[in-house]
Amino acid sequence: MEEIRHLYLKVGDWVVHRRYPEWGSGVVVEERNSSVQGGSSYVKVAFRDGRIRIFDNNFKNATCCYHAGIRRR
Repeated sequence: MEEIRHLYLKVGDWVVHRRYPEWGSGVVVEERNSSVQGGSSYVKVAFRDGRIRIFDNNFKNATCCYHAGIRRR
């Protein structure tokens, strides 16, 4: 059976975090998707504060970056 992931972000997307506006805007610089069924999907986001943060990218998970406050600009 093939797993279908619902990915929220892709490389190059500009985002902001609703709960942490002090981070500034960010850009998705890397996307990783496990080839194992049930595996994880992550994105790395480089924010204007100089930090790179990693978020879950599968919209179907409660821990997805969207549910955590990340929004596309």
